[in-house]
Amino acid sequence: MVKPDGVQRNLVGEVIRRLEAKGFTLVGLKLMNVPRELAEHHYDVHKERPFFAGLVEFITSAPVVATVWEGDGVVAAARKIIGATNPLTAELGTIRGDYGISIGRNLIHGSDATETAQREISLWFKEEELVNWQPTITPWLYE
Repeated sequence: MVKPDGVQRNLVGEVIRRLEAKGFTLVGLKLMNVPRELAEHHYDVHKERPFFAGLVEFITSAPVVATVWEGDGVVAAARKIIGATNPLTAELGTIRGDYGISIGRNLIHGSDATETAQREISLWFKEEELVNWQPTITPWLYE
C-alpha cells in the first residue's frame, strides 16, 4: 500500500514501476480513503502500543493506494525493494532509502510474510476485486 504521504508526494507511479520492473504481476489496485474501522483492524497487532492511535490517524488522513502483487518470492523481494522501516537506515536504491524522510512518514506498507499478506488482502480487497491473469511476459521471467 502506498500510504498517504506517498500519495501526497506523487510517488504512486514510482512504487508501481519498481514492482513491475522486478517482474511482479499487479492483480489488485484501488485508490481509497481508509475507514477508521479498517485502519484499526489493519494495525490491530499494535493495538496495545502507544503509537497505535497515531498510525490510525495517519492512515485515515488522506487517500492510500492499496495493491496486491503476485510472483515468485514476492513478499521477500518486495520487502527489499521497499527498504527498512526507518528511512534513515534504509539502503539507497530502496523506495524508503531514496524517498523516505522519517519513520512516521515512510511512504509504503508491505506485508512481512505470506500469511500476513493473505490476512491483509482479505481486509483490503473483496475476492471479486482481484484479477486472475498471466502476463504474456511470464515465460521470459520464470523457467
